[in-house]
Amino acid sequence: MRPIYPFSAIVGQDEMKLALLIAVVDASVGGVLVFGDRGTGKSTAVRALATLLPSMRSVTGCAYACDPAAPAGMCELCAGAKKAPASREVPVPVVDLPLGATEDRVVGALDLERALAQGVKAFEPGLLARAHRGFLYIDEVNLLEDHLVDVLLDVAASGENVVEREGLSIRHPARFVLIGSGNPEEGELRPQLLDRFGLSVEVKTPEDLETRVEVIRRRDAFERDPQAFLRKWRKEDEALRKRIVAARASLPSVSVPDPLLHHAAALCMRLGTDGLRGELTLMRAARALAALDGDKKVGVDHLRRVSAPALRHRLRRNPLDDAGSTVRVQRAVEEALGAT
Repeated sequence: MRPIYPFSAIVGQDEMKLALLIAVVDASVGGVLVFGDRGTGKSTAVRALATLLPSMRSVTGCAYACDPAAPAGMCELCAGAKKAPASREVPVPVVDLPLGATEDRVVGALDLERALAQGVKAFEPGLLARAHRGFLYIDEVNLLEDHLVDVLLDVAASGENVVEREGLSIRHPARFVLIGSGNPEEGELRPQLLDRFGLSVEVKTPEDLETRVEVIRRRDAFERDPQAFLRKWRKEDEALRKRIVAARASLPSVSVPDPLLHHAAALCMRLGTDGLRGELTLMRAARALAALDGDKKVGVDHLRRVSAPALRHRLRRNPLDDAGSTVRVQRAVEEALGAT
């Protein structure tokens, strides 16, 4: 297997790395959108994230990796089993959705090999089935074809994939964390899909000389001797994995005081965000961050640190304010929560 650059060795891009960790700790945050220049580590960070994820327990032989501890979310076959199914530890899936993928490859289709050889109609699961309980990664998400965007919106809203074609009628669970990356210069994202991402981060080419040099130094060392580089960073990645496991375990007990909810709502009202998804994302992201920090209660600092990624993509365009969305969020944060 091709070596994957370690997550801990990524230089800078702290907001992107933090957003990905928050999404790993609490999937209900709603995924991460990473927009920015080419060659800034977007794809590297997502693929490195997969190496940090603790394994999960799955029903043996299930095409959808059903969770044996959650009968309500099982597929029809697992739910209809007469006895408790056998299970095993499997890696959390991180599935790539390529731009040129057909709809059949994404949602699943008739298994032609079995149809021709055995004369039976059988379902061949697609990428959405493989991504269940894991992560679906779309590079250049802003270039995704409209019909695939419609499919993703339906599945993201319902948590299940429904396929009806060639006499087949299949319904299976498809709950995953959506991660997208892209370059905004190549096209905008449809508003309906943009709203489905919980967090949005901006990555830029480093402007500090020492940072650029360190990026080049580490990348060159990795390409010259990947195994030695992985050994060098194994301790840092293992510490990060333990931090994720501890945060997931403590997340249900992290409290969100009412004053923090008032701060979150006031901030969204000040920015004029539509709906209540902004407040929910703020609360969930701040709680996940508190869990990562080992805190028992969400504080103002947690809310302040997640405000920009949670809200910058939810702002309406203001023709009277030419400031960027990040600046507008930071300004509102200072007004609503006070200066740092």
